[in-house]
Amino acid sequence: MKAATLTQILLWLAYPVIIFFGIHYLQPRYVAMLLALILIIRWRNEAKTILSGMSWIYLAVFSVLLSVIIVTTITNNEVLLRLYPAIVNFGMLLIFGFSLKYPPSIIERFARLHEPELTASGVRYTRQATKVWCGFFVLNGGIAIYTALHTSREVWSIYNGFVAYILMGTMFVAEWLVRRRFIAKNTKSS
Repeated sequence: MKAATLTQILLWLAYPVIIFFGIHYLQPRYVAMLLALILIIRWRNEAKTILSGMSWIYLAVFSVLLSVIIVTTITNNEVLLRLYPAIVNFGMLLIFGFSLKYPPSIIERFARLHEPELTASGVRYTRQATKVWCGFFVLNGGIAIYTALHTSREVWSIYNGFVAYILMGTMFVAEWLVRRRFIAKNTKSS
């Protein structure tokens, strides 16, 4: 496994751990600084492959996230820190949503990494899967806002630092398995 790939995996795993434990033991500004570091390292590499052709929306989302982190660092505001997962969901909603308006969709981009010659039915499937992800980001972001504003630190950190990642991982694996099966079935019948 390449060092860059291992670093990306570790950063994805580090985020929920930092959220879960950081809010309990560190001031919001220090957690925000750690999030900034993760954001910069993680998105720098991902943008090159996944979001090519959508650089303006990627830059807008990245800028908003970095701005929230900077303001949180300066103000040491826990509410802003707690709203960060909701803002990430909103950013992902924008990225996935804009990919529907300006194809190819994000899920089509993922699918073409393994199946460059995607059929028309495969493209339709990936558009529908991208819409489902948009719905997920709306729902998950709504829950993240609710937990940030109306629940205890413990509930917020359990949902945003653990449950949301389990849900996202489950959805990712399920969609990937369904997509592989769908593409395999439709490739054989073509």
